[in-house]
Amino acid sequence: MKTSATEPVREPAAAPGGPLDRFFRISERGSTYGREIRGGLATFFTMAYILVLNPIILGSTEDKFGEQLDAAQLATATTLVAAVMTVIMGVAGNLPLALAAGLGLNAVVAFQIAPLMSWDDAMGLIVLEGLLICVLVMTGLREAVMHAIPQPLKQAISVGIGLFIAFIGFVDSGFVTRVPDAANTTVPVQLGTGTLTGWPMLVFCLGVLVTIVLLARKVKGAILISIVLMTVLSVIIDAVADVKTWGLTEPALPDKPIAAPDFGLLGNFDLFGSFSQISVLTVILLIFTLILSDFFDTMGTIVGVTAEAGLLDERGQVPGLGRVLLIDGAAAVAGGAASASSATTYIESAAGVGEGARTGFANLVTGGLFALALFFTPVLTIVPLQAASPALVAVGFLMMTQVKHIDWDRYELAVPAFLTIAVMPLTYSITNGIGAGFVSYVIIKACLGKAREVHWLLWGTAALFLVYFGIDPLEQLLGIK
Repeated sequence: MKTSATEPVREPAAAPGGPLDRFFRISERGSTYGREIRGGLATFFTMAYILVLNPIILGSTEDKFGEQLDAAQLATATTLVAAVMTVIMGVAGNLPLALAAGLGLNAVVAFQIAPLMSWDDAMGLIVLEGLLICVLVMTGLREAVMHAIPQPLKQAISVGIGLFIAFIGFVDSGFVTRVPDAANTTVPVQLGTGTLTGWPMLVFCLGVLVTIVLLARKVKGAILISIVLMTVLSVIIDAVADVKTWGLTEPALPDKPIAAPDFGLLGNFDLFGSFSQISVLTVILLIFTLILSDFFDTMGTIVGVTAEAGLLDERGQVPGLGRVLLIDGAAAVAGGAASASSATTYIESAAGVGEGARTGFANLVTGGLFALALFFTPVLTIVPLQAASPALVAVGFLMMTQVKHIDWDRYELAVPAFLTIAVMPLTYSITNGIGAGFVSYVIIKACLGKAREVHWLLWGTAALFLVYFGIDPLEQLLGIK
């Protein structure tokens, strides 16, 4: 079994024993219950922000009829879907891949789809998207596409995701910010607000330093220790200092730690209602956009995280890939049916892998915490992004080290690999990076007279990406806009 070169030194795995150990293959994969628990905790704390962010995104806009979704109901729906699907992935897929409402996809629903129809119709589109993805999985097409990708491109996807997740950490913490358009500058991003200011930024910087020092010293639980320490520090700072803003999550101890969940949004979807609101062609294009984004974001995440965990087989393939992809498609259906938007596999799962998670047992911990969050959301969401983001930066470094496996002297592979790696963080999209790599790989091979070396599925996928990248002129050509 392949072992990741970036794994920290860990305590020896325990001898096999017990039904849970055998079911999840914990000892077989060189892991322990301790590592799995730490990994599950780390994954939860690095993605718990979605409990705050998804209700903000989906609840911040009105549908075609002026209706808005309730924030409390959105929080319950988001948490429930994350808990259920993460546990299902752990039990049925046996990989440390957590799921929740997909960022980017929820923005498409809120700002592109909902203004064209009712919320029920919009969520019906998400259900349709998920069902179609399940069909692609059951026909073997989705798995076949993943197997057709050359190994160097798979490695580039992992490296690109590493840079992307580190960039997410820098942006979420406020260490990197967008330069205001009024500045009339060609520089798109900057350090903080031009300088690093405020107590939250101090927490992030200290968190990065603590995390990398603990990793360098081979301390077990380095990422989780950093998250806990920085959260405690954040709570203290918030209590004694004058902090203007922490962003989405303020680390203040809640007055009422328990809140009853509100399941009012569950089942509020209309499977075919969108067809009565907009043209059939527009519906098809919207579903196509959702599928393509979900399809390749998930593909990149699964390949990147499992590669970092050292779980790819000798052919570079993910174990039990068909089941994993089917669960991911079912998560999209569940997200739409609960009005939480499409749920998908989270790249933040890499934080758990960085803590030693190698099996689905870690998902029981992550999913269990999401289930607790249904009732203890005020307590479990006090971790500010500044305390959790250093974990993403550290995991980005660990995933980046796989760049050494790419043969940079073979331009026909190196150029697509470079574009995959560069486009992901620079466009803030895993899908865009994969698309750039696929299209350039196919074109370069064809121009070198090696078109027959390209799997037919890659030709078809590259063609779809050309449509994806050119969707705006295509809509104009067809008179949709």
